Amino acid sequence: MDSTPSSSTEHHKRLEYCTTRLPYRQGRELKAVKVYTVASESKHLLVFGVPKIQLQGNLKNKLQQFVELEAFTDVFAVKFDRVEVARRAKRQMDAKQFYGGILHISYAPERETLQELREKLTQRRSEVSYRLSRNLTETKQKEEEEQASTAKKCK
Repeated sequence: MDSTPSSSTEHHKRLEYCTTRLPYRQGRELKAVKVYTVASESKHLLVFGVPKIQLQGNLKNKLQQFVELEAFTDVFAVKFDRVEVARRAKRQMDAKQFYGGILHISYAPERETLQELREKLTQRRSEVSYRLSRNLTETKQKEEEEQASTAKKCK
């Protein structure tokens, strides 16, 4: 088997922390800067870095509130019901200590079915259209309030 990583698994590698960000952008903890598109986020997560000391039960208990686990050797595949829940679990558990090891959690969009991808893109489209219509309504309300206050000042 070839030892060079394929492009399909390249996104599972842990990135180095960014140390060149401006101080006001840095935040309290160093972060690896990575941009996720709608297609690259996923309901599926891969959990790397679980020590091989029979911790499947402990990890399952930790993730039990989210979903059922599918176990591999030292990598676990997790499928969530919604992308938002997967996003929250990744944010809370990535780069955290777990029984002497550091967990690395990455999205696994390659495990999605075509139907899941369609649902994800449709969901995103509806979220964006909702936000646009809400922002348009708020903008109109602000303009009407400004016109009303200007009219009162002119009287």
